[in-house]
Amino acid sequence: MLCHLHISNFAIVRALEIDWHSGMSTITGETGAGKSIAIDALSLCLGERADASVVRPGADKADIVASFDISKLSAAQQWLAEQDLAMGHECIVRRVVSNEGRSRGYINGVQVPAQQLKALGQHLLSIHGQHAHQQLLKNDYQRQLLDAFAANSSLLETTRSSWRHWQQLQREYAQLQQSQQQRDAQRQLLEYQVAELDQFAPLQDEYPQLEAEHSRLSHGNTLLSQSQQCLQLLYDDEQQNIYQALCVAAGQLEQLCSLDPALTNISQMLQDALVQTEEASRELRRYADKVELDPERLAHIDERLSQWLNLSRKHQVSYADLPALHQQLCEQLAALTGDDKRLLQLEADISTAQQHYLQQAQALSQQRQQAAALLSDKISRSMHELSMANARFAILVTPLDVSQGSAQGIDQIDFQVSTNPGQPLQALSKVASGGELSRISLAIQVILADKITTPTLIFDEVDVGISGPVAAGVGRLLRQLGETTQIICVTHLPQVASQGHQQLFVEKYTDGLATETRMRELNADERISEIARLLAGENISASALANARELLCAPLV
Repeated sequence: MLCHLHISNFAIVRALEIDWHSGMSTITGETGAGKSIAIDALSLCLGERADASVVRPGADKADIVASFDISKLSAAQQWLAEQDLAMGHECIVRRVVSNEGRSRGYINGVQVPAQQLKALGQHLLSIHGQHAHQQLLKNDYQRQLLDAFAANSSLLETTRSSWRHWQQLQREYAQLQQSQQQRDAQRQLLEYQVAELDQFAPLQDEYPQLEAEHSRLSHGNTLLSQSQQCLQLLYDDEQQNIYQALCVAAGQLEQLCSLDPALTNISQMLQDALVQTEEASRELRRYADKVELDPERLAHIDERLSQWLNLSRKHQVSYADLPALHQQLCEQLAALTGDDKRLLQLEADISTAQQHYLQQAQALSQQRQQAAALLSDKISRSMHELSMANARFAILVTPLDVSQGSAQGIDQIDFQVSTNPGQPLQALSKVASGGELSRISLAIQVILADKITTPTLIFDEVDVGISGPVAAGVGRLLRQLGETTQIICVTHLPQVASQGHQQLFVEKYTDGLATETRMRELNADERISEIARLLAGENISASALANARELLCAPLV
């Protein structure tokens, strides 16, 4: 609930401090005094468009601060927590507008954009102006009211969820169908490419191995002849070879070691060289024995390498990437085949999802039908209390075909009314006047008060155009609504003003140089005088005072 409002240099308000009570607060005052000034300030504080014209002439800025107790407003608490702006069960909202038109907003001391002020404001209060009841003519709003009365939130969520699932499947199916022709052309190309690569069957790391083998086979004669020549030079030449020469040198050096031990290391080196030379000769002989001269194998490798290079150029990849490309094309072809299977599966899934949605929507429709009858009766009886004795109210729930359904179900909701005997039920827009719509809207607010967590409700002269018994009925309904919800009502009717738990008086003051609006809470005696003024005008008679006392002392519903 709204607890406190501070207004500084806003319009014709110089400074204003207002403490608000729970229950119903009424605001009265002389015509032109600015009875709606506090509401205008609240609207600005909670994100309405701001410009320099709201700043009091001569001031450098307008400053508005509103304090709320949100201990019973779970939606507001959740929103603040999600935005990291929570501060216990208190919420302080501030808006500052400079005389240059720039504005700053704050929530619990943290500067925020105006959009966040407006988002939070939806969880804190709701302002109903003289034309707010026009929303009652919209079918979507009528559906929301019926669902709130029927407590359909859980069933609505399952219906929305099943609707979203059904629509998502339909979108996927449509997208696959639209690309069917393109997929067919792509499949033909992929099938040809994959078949060609399947036949060639490139293996990872095969190309460098083929290159190495090709090099050996193409140089086979050179490798064989020159390795044999090396073997002759090292070991096999009977006339002279390196091994024999090393043997002679090693023998001579071994003899010299006895004369000079300093040659021992050198002698050992030559002995090692003899061993290495003999081992190298054996390995070289084995190599020469294995050298292949295979023209057929060389021709096969030549052809394989040529195909490899041609396919790499054809697909515009390096030879090393050809096996990976083969795998990628196979996967793409499998995915296209999977799309065809997915189309068949989607047809079955869509049918199942549609049936599930229809079941949820029909269950929702049944609850709406039951709630519509009960709510229609309650609204009709409330209208009778508001001097519409012959009125009948009915909520028509018309089930639609599933193809016309939405996330909100398959129902068309129509609020209908008959205000005169013998007159058939018709849509509100065709029958009800502005005053009647205002009373119907108020009746619905009272009926739904215990069904939803309602923030502070502000009624800005919604009682325009009514008087007498109707005004008394409106006052009683507002008082009743105030038992569960904080109500702030700007009114000019004594029958409404007298029902308030708290009454505030707005007056305009001028010293000849400047004008300002002031607002103050009335005590018991002042309330009597103000109610009498509303009854009789400026010339307050004894009978008007007596009537005012009677209104204030009347049993309050």
